Amino acid sequence: MDINTCFATTEAYHTIAYYSHIIPSVIALFLGIFATWKSRASQLSIIFLTFTAAFTLWMVGDLVNWVSPDYIWVYFTWSWLDATTITFFVAGVLFFAHLARERVSIFEKVLLLLVCIPGFIITVTGHSVIEFTQSVCEAVNSDLLTNYKLVVEGLLVVYLIGNLIFVWRRIEKQKRMQLSVILTALLLFFVTFAGSDYYSSTTGVYEVNLYSLFVLPVFLIIMVFSITNLGLFNFRLLGTQILSYVLILMSGSQLLFVQDATHTTLAVITLGISMAFGVLLLQNAQKEQQARKKIEELASQLETANSQQVILIHFITHQIKGFVAKSRNIFSMALEGDFGPVGPELKPMLQAGFDSDTKGATVIQEILNAANIKSGKVSYTMEAFDLRPLIEDMVNYHNASATEKGVSVVMDLGTEPARILGDRAQLMNVFKNVVDNSIKYTPKGEVRISLTPEPQKKMVLFAIKDTGVGITPEDMQNLFTEGGHGKDSVKVNVESTGFGLYIVKQIVDAHKGRVWAESEGAGKGTQFYVELPAA
Repeated sequence: MDINTCFATTEAYHTIAYYSHIIPSVIALFLGIFATWKSRASQLSIIFLTFTAAFTLWMVGDLVNWVSPDYIWVYFTWSWLDATTITFFVAGVLFFAHLARERVSIFEKVLLLLVCIPGFIITVTGHSVIEFTQSVCEAVNSDLLTNYKLVVEGLLVVYLIGNLIFVWRRIEKQKRMQLSVILTALLLFFVTFAGSDYYSSTTGVYEVNLYSLFVLPVFLIIMVFSITNLGLFNFRLLGTQILSYVLILMSGSQLLFVQDATHTTLAVITLGISMAFGVLLLQNAQKEQQARKKIEELASQLETANSQQVILIHFITHQIKGFVAKSRNIFSMALEGDFGPVGPELKPMLQAGFDSDTKGATVIQEILNAANIKSGKVSYTMEAFDLRPLIEDMVNYHNASATEKGVSVVMDLGTEPARILGDRAQLMNVFKNVVDNSIKYTPKGEVRISLTPEPQKKMVLFAIKDTGVGITPEDMQNLFTEGGHGKDSVKVNVESTGFGLYIVKQIVDAHKGRVWAESEGAGKGTQFYVELPAA
């Protein structure tokens, strides 16, 4: 026997090793490269490529251990397997964390990188293998590295599940399905791999590792499904077709490595499943492409219709606003005596006409503002200023109407400046609207206003609380929507257009702030909050 050779495994194990290693590793690496290419090397796809490349490297090393008679190669690849295992586990977990949360902190990335370092140090210093039997090409692994690897695998599986739990309530249904499917695939792979790893490490029966790799086709099929049907990397029809054909061809090529009836049957079954799955993928991709094309056509038609609607609204409202403004000026001039003395019987009617036209002009302007905001025609001039005087002006402006209704307005704006960065004119519309709303929808009682700097959050919080009609949970859903009316709101305010709070939200959002409302229900008052970034 040559000095560099040893007694390797039997031909039967060679066949199984080729069958379970070559095809899955090629498919996995192809998925990583293809995903990176098609998604233009996005961060997510690069992490996925790192995962598949590290896994492929492990598969190649493990295959050498099973089929090579050269003990030098076996010793070399064996010594690196544990460190490589930790690496692809870390890359797979980082891939899922990035997919779930879209942004993983630098601290977590560094921590995960540090997890890999002990394995590499032990391997590079030659302590990963403490004994090697040349005659049978088997090594005794370092207990320190083996135990470290098993602990890391367990912790990473827990971290994997924790990422899904962390984001579950904050993500939409489609995203939940995507993450659940991919988590199932990763857990199936990692738990099977780690379990067989633990069993072989404690018993010395390494053949279990060989058979555990038969779970890989299931893992790869789920990943192909996630990439194509769940839009993991936003592939189009061509990408789905390529992946499907590659999956079928590579599954079929397994027949080249089998030599007995049992393994041939297994390969044929795998090929049949791959073909059925590939056909299903292609059918779904074609349907999705047709649906997407239809949606794009409808979106284009809707955009055209909206554009025409905005033009029509602007034309009509400008025309009507001109008529209303003209009649309002006539009423104003008549009240001031420009057309001669006004009798006591006529004066209330002129005042009513003036008030009606004033409200009409306000309503028209509100509709115009909503149309301008929706079409993106509103620009903002940002400047730093103290919000307190603006709030005081708004309250003073509405004090007369509150006093007339018997509603008391209580202000607690503090003594410290509440400086923000914003468009003064646009924010004036915001606070004018919310103060006006609270007074209008409070038949009796009080309206309490506060302004509080929040240094820790670098925000300024405006709050207005009333003892008015309140908001039902049903109405709360429509509160800040375009044209959103409460079920019984018109009974209190017949002039409501439903655009006021929609405009408020759009302006606050443009300032990178937040607006929301709270109410315990009908008849129990309402609290409105506006939070804006401090200057």
